[in-house]
Amino acid sequence: MRERPEGIGEPELGEALREWGIDVASWTHEPVGFGDHHWTAADARGRRWFVTVADLAHKSHCGAGADAAFEGLSRAMDTALALRERAGRDFVVAPVPAASGGTVHRVGARYGVSVFPHTDGVAGRFGDRLGARERGAVLDTLAVLHRTPPPEPTPRVRLALPGRAALESALAGLRDPWHGGPYAGRARELTREHAGVLRRRLDEFDRRAGALEGGGGERVVTHGEPHPGNLLRQGAGYVLVDWDTVGLAPPERDLWLVAGGPEDLDRYQDAAGRRPDPDALALYELRWRLDDVAAFLGDFRSPHAATADSDLAWRSLAGTVRALAEAG
Repeated sequence: MRERPEGIGEPELGEALREWGIDVASWTHEPVGFGDHHWTAADARGRRWFVTVADLAHKSHCGAGADAAFEGLSRAMDTALALRERAGRDFVVAPVPAASGGTVHRVGARYGVSVFPHTDGVAGRFGDRLGARERGAVLDTLAVLHRTPPPEPTPRVRLALPGRAALESALAGLRDPWHGGPYAGRARELTREHAGVLRRRLDEFDRRAGALEGGGGERVVTHGEPHPGNLLRQGAGYVLVDWDTVGLAPPERDLWLVAGGPEDLDRYQDAAGRRPDPDALALYELRWRLDDVAAFLGDFRSPHAATADSDLAWRSLAGTVRALAEAG
């Protein structure tokens, strides 16, 4: 996130990092990513760590409510640590465990803090386009991940939309003004204009999800969001960051974000021994877009201010709704 979070800053983080035995000498706020807040911390000897602060009120994919989200986030981080330390998956940028062994430390009612090794590499950005060689390297990495036996803490990802209630509430509330903040009226008008499209795409999601669940299918360890913004290039390969979305799901949950055509699917099949299902790829793309719309609408119907983050959220919402309309 570009803006700093409310109610937590360097003093509170410095106290939290004592759980890891880290005495911080300097902080650098990192205005990157979307969803979590990030800092680089350094001690007096020059050792550095990447510190992530999760706002548990905005982690519905980890659990409903702050307490459930904290438990779900902890399971996800424990899974990432097990993948790296026990399964030997070096492409997993996993958290550093605290002295207690925990991977997430609660700060107040709202936040969870995790500490990661400072990892060198060339960071991508969400929306970057990978070339064929780069996509191949990521697909090879995902094939290894998908063949890895799931560690015990791995969450199981439900196919249902985490934010469905927020989306349906927004569609049902179009007759009344929205008063969340400066983007509320624009979000309401956008939703009103495309309400029919959103309802049709929800119906399509239900049909596709019913078909996939009825057919069973393999569940593997998936990252959940292996887009360029969560990749660090190291030489000819990549490591993956942001494992809060890790979970057991069909491999298409990852693949739709990477594969660009039949050649990519052939490469994945050769590496993983399994042919991706086109219907499942389409389902997970639709799920991603609907869930993004639900999350953004929930934010804009809640109290918010005009910030760089809310402006980015508005542009992302408008672009996603347009994409759903064009595809449906």
